[in-house]
Amino acid sequence: MWRRNGLSIVLFLLLASFLVGQVWTGFLSHNQELHEAHRAGLDLWAYLHSGHFVSATFENWESEFLQMSMYVLITVRLRQKGSAESRPLKGEEEEERILPGPPPWAVRKGGIWKLLYGHSLAIVFSILFVGSFFLHLAGSWRAAVDEQVARGLPAPTCWGHLWSSGFWFESFQNWQSEFLAVLALVVLTIFLRQKDSPQSKPLAAPHSQTGD
Repeated sequence: MWRRNGLSIVLFLLLASFLVGQVWTGFLSHNQELHEAHRAGLDLWAYLHSGHFVSATFENWESEFLQMSMYVLITVRLRQKGSAESRPLKGEEEEERILPGPPPWAVRKGGIWKLLYGHSLAIVFSILFVGSFFLHLAGSWRAAVDEQVARGLPAPTCWGHLWSSGFWFESFQNWQSEFLAVLALVVLTIFLRQKDSPQSKPLAAPHSQTGD
């Protein structure tokens, strides 16, 4: 089981560890802020439903799913000479490797099912992005309402908060960092190597070689 699924197991454990760390430190930090503002603190369950936690969590998930959906789509057509993250510049240099075994159900079924399956990765990432975007909006709005009410000011509407500079600042600061990371990976794999990594070209490959 470990040999076949080690990568997903380790990634899941890292996700769970860092999420627990986020919950606990966010809980302590938010209650400290409430205490300094002479407001009642939250218990852990209430914190998990607060705008502070929901907004912070889905603000980051939103940017990750945007990055992945856009990257899946733009690498279909666009190329980068020498990058391990790009398809080869010439179609004849591509080699589709299919191991023996039955193809997925949708491929065997054909028609609309095969068409949808052929774009399923981008479709699912896009759905996850949209869902995370609206959950980020809901959490950010709830946090803004709590803050305004605590100050004795009128609470913003969800629609009004959607068009506020504060909400889009939360999104853009994460979006730009995600594409910075992807840009760095695309460009650095032209010149740098990591032995045995599928994200790297072979050590002896010339810098001009495009693809893994």
